[in-house]
Amino acid sequence: MKSLKFQKRFYREWVKQKDLHLEHISAKETDLEILTNKRLDKDYVAERIRTYRYDIENYINRDRRFLTSLKPVPVELTAPAIIHEMSRDAKQANVGPMATVAGAIAEFLGRDLLKKGYRDVIVENGGDLFIKTTKPRLIGLYTGRSKVWNKLRLRVRPKDTPLGICTSSGTIGHSLSFGCADAVVILSKSASLADAVATATCNRINSKEDMQRALDFARSVPGVQGVAIFIRNQMISWGGIEFTG
Repeated sequence: MKSLKFQKRFYREWVKQKDLHLEHISAKETDLEILTNKRLDKDYVAERIRTYRYDIENYINRDRRFLTSLKPVPVELTAPAIIHEMSRDAKQANVGPMATVAGAIAEFLGRDLLKKGYRDVIVENGGDLFIKTTKPRLIGLYTGRSKVWNKLRLRVRPKDTPLGICTSSGTIGHSLSFGCADAVVILSKSASLADAVATATCNRINSKEDMQRALDFARSVPGVQGVAIFIRNQMISWGGIEFTG
């Protein structure tokens, strides 16, 4: 069982992208690192975060199940777009809608910035990423106790973006998980879906013997483009995941 105490996002100290502008923006529990090809309009970003947080919090006030359920829940037809997307992707992975929240906020904000004319956008929300890039990027992976993977990097090519890259862990961080994988990484065009499937996949792993079965589940979900699972010194992967290092 992971600690419920706040854990500093020390991995942000490793970010090195000299061609991009970097900003940290937080609002309540939403704590983002954003990289863009031109200076960020922080007032605009803060307003969009407030909007999405309001949409989610207001809906929870109407239906508490949206916050607490560990299974998919139906939502009202008149619910905001982010609520519908979270509900849809949670259903795909058979998890509660809040398993999608970090990826959903990163994705919706990333889309907003692209509409504002930014060409390169990386939004990181608790280890979950939305990325649109015009040049190849290397994404670091943190697998906690699995030190053997410290130098491994995920290569992201411009033609594959926009892309969601989301990670779930049974041994790192404060998020609820029923599994024991050090890291499950999911790639999808939808960061919300990637977040949901990462959680669902990690929940299926109680030992190294579960790795293949969990990978088979993740690859069976429509929209998933890549999977990687790490437990100590073992790793398996499938799909459009390209490693270097």
